[in-house]
Amino acid sequence: MHISKLSLVNYRNFANANLTFNAGINTVLGENGSGKSNAFRAIRLLLDANMLPSAYRINDDDFHRGLADWRGHWIIISLEFEEVSADESIQALFVHGAGNLGTTPIELATYNLIYRPKKEIRIKLSEVSDGDILAMQAIRKSITSEDYETVFTGRSAANFSDPQVYRDIVGDFDLAEFPGEIDTDLVGVQLPKQLSVAREISFTHIQALRDVVSDFQNNRTNPLKTLLKHKSGEIDPTDFKSITDKVNALNEEIEKWPDVGEVRDDVQNMILDTVGVAYSPSSLSISSELPGDADRLFQSLKLFVGEHGEEHEGAVHDLSLGAANLIYLTLKLLEFKYQKANQSVANFLLVEEPEAHIHTHIQRTLFDRLNYPDTQVIYSTHSTQISDVSNIRSMNILGREGKACEAYQPANGLETKQVRNLQRYLDAIRSNLLFAKSVILVEGDAEEILIPVLIRNVLGISLDELGVSLINIRSTGFENVASLFDDKRVRKNCSIITDKDAAILDTTSNPSDDAPTKKYKLKVAASHKSGEKRHAAMEAFTSGNQWIKAFYADHTFEVDLVKAGNADLVKKLVNDVYDDPTTITLAKSELGSADVAKYGRRILRMATNAKKGWFAILLGGQVDKDAKIPTYILEALQFAHPQFSTQTLYNILKYRLGLALINGTCTAVDGKTYKTHLESFHSGETDFEEIKEHTATFLSNDVINDLLGVY
Repeated sequence: MHISKLSLVNYRNFANANLTFNAGINTVLGENGSGKSNAFRAIRLLLDANMLPSAYRINDDDFHRGLADWRGHWIIISLEFEEVSADESIQALFVHGAGNLGTTPIELATYNLIYRPKKEIRIKLSEVSDGDILAMQAIRKSITSEDYETVFTGRSAANFSDPQVYRDIVGDFDLAEFPGEIDTDLVGVQLPKQLSVAREISFTHIQALRDVVSDFQNNRTNPLKTLLKHKSGEIDPTDFKSITDKVNALNEEIEKWPDVGEVRDDVQNMILDTVGVAYSPSSLSISSELPGDADRLFQSLKLFVGEHGEEHEGAVHDLSLGAANLIYLTLKLLEFKYQKANQSVANFLLVEEPEAHIHTHIQRTLFDRLNYPDTQVIYSTHSTQISDVSNIRSMNILGREGKACEAYQPANGLETKQVRNLQRYLDAIRSNLLFAKSVILVEGDAEEILIPVLIRNVLGISLDELGVSLINIRSTGFENVASLFDDKRVRKNCSIITDKDAAILDTTSNPSDDAPTKKYKLKVAASHKSGEKRHAAMEAFTSGNQWIKAFYADHTFEVDLVKAGNADLVKKLVNDVYDDPTTITLAKSELGSADVAKYGRRILRMATNAKKGWFAILLGGQVDKDAKIPTYILEALQFAHPQFSTQTLYNILKYRLGLALINGTCTAVDGKTYKTHLESFHSGETDFEEIKEHTATFLSNDVINDLLGVY
């Protein structure tokens, strides 16, 4: 039996989300604040016996912040199970609880936690006349958390994540329309508190490894104490009697030790001298309380560990963070193994962000080996080491969209071949593709090296600060990776930057052409034709998909970089590429030409001679703060990152103003005036269009206007 789906409606940072799971190992990926911990908490509220009291303490603070008014709304956490065990006990549980009743053993079951208004409130809302907004508002205004209840239900047939189903069950708060039937069968059958799935399964949650040393020092959270308590419960008191007798005898010997008796007498005498006989205790003794029973004796044991390669053993707090975390993780896994040995009807292991302070090789090994039979394992992580070895068919990606978090399934709707190709790419190329807020795909090393440098130097911020990942596909085969971004899969913007490879000269054959010229024209013509074909295919691929858009260099990245106005930057590298003085002079002259046939051929020759990747590194060292970013790259950035926050744009413009004042393209007087406008924009008094106009006026020659022009 395994979880096949988790539905979250109005719960914390989830307005409406579905996570899907398979048997075996599953991964939940996401940036910080994307809802990984809340998704895990939701599962635990239903399946972790230790969390059941917390499940009944859900309150209005747990409602999704995006709701204008939580009052009257419901929180719904729903688990769907597949391959339900044919075991009699679990069949009985689900038939009477979460299963779909039938004559044959059930294989699909649902189990729900619902936080909703109590019946009297639901009756009041159901009696509101359709469209009577004022009556609805009057009822809602009086609602408090005391008017809510937490119930567990099963055998529900509703798809709670369907907005229309939610309106049918709960009501439409925009139209003030509420169902007349307040206890619809769609919600399922309410389960009594004593009937719980959590009590029939083996469930272990390994929390994020953040401060495990404090957990070891706390008896309640110490995983070693849990293991020892488990084992002490299995001990036969008769077999343990020999140790108990020794402990009791040792206690007696300690109590009889002369020094102990002397201290006891001194304490008695001091009390008598201090308060007198009338107020002194009738008796006083010093006793040794070494625990004699197995449970307490086991709980007194402590763990000592030696770091790898060392003979010395120290307490856990003496270990490195990585070693302490590894020990903690090991003990929690052993705890799970002990629970699993009880032969529960199903086994679940939730591992939350295991990567903290653990070496990358250990992370990958850990993921490979945590594949227990008859166990569903669900990881949450933002480690690329773990995501790289995760199967995308068993992966959920969480991302933020405004105030809400969404869940994406990257393999949803893809054919087996597409999934296989995508998996191979993710296995071979380690990247943060799955964690970014948006993505820019490029085809080669030059783009991968130079675009981040251009953005950083010109804007004063990095792509990482914008949440944009730039991924080098190392070919023009973008489709395999770009297929991730779709309504059915990952709903994030993906810009594709590629070349049209349009001819940089007239390729018409001329009788006067010498052999090298003929060969060059044929090569350019072939590239041009191939580029046209790729362009048509890419336009067809991206058509109708709002999440993907392609942006093209007219010729190639290197040629269009010079075309944008960066010839002087490239000229600085001529001496690094060539030794011959005549060639150096000719190259600089061609790079300064307005004829694309001349400067285009020259920069391509330079890149080929120096090797493209190395040439890009050299050129990156020359990129300054006034470099020109080609328009198609700025447009790709705009699609990937459609809107700058006020703070980010303020930082960019302030950075450009500082440069303009330093290089003298803006006078001190104009700079002071522009700074006033900039502060007005920062405070919200001036909008984006107004600051664009002011920038064009006071920083008229600054390259920042190229960026603002595409936004």
